[in-house]
Amino acid sequence: MSTITAPAPTLVDTYAASIATGIRPGTIRVWLTRGRLTHHGHDHAGRTLVDLAEVANINGT
Repeated sequence: MSTITAPAPTLVDTYAASIATGIRPGTIRVWLTRGRLTHHGHDHAGRTLVDLAEVANINGT
């Protein structure tokens, strides 16, 4: 029996997500606060991590 697993998310901080998608970092932070995006913890510098694909999908890009 084979098991299908989802690919691991590409976790980036809000500024990297902004550069990749063109969405302002403040907008991404608002989406996190409102629960539209999943918060995936923090990196070693304390920056909030989000799944890049999730940000792109929520924006429709």
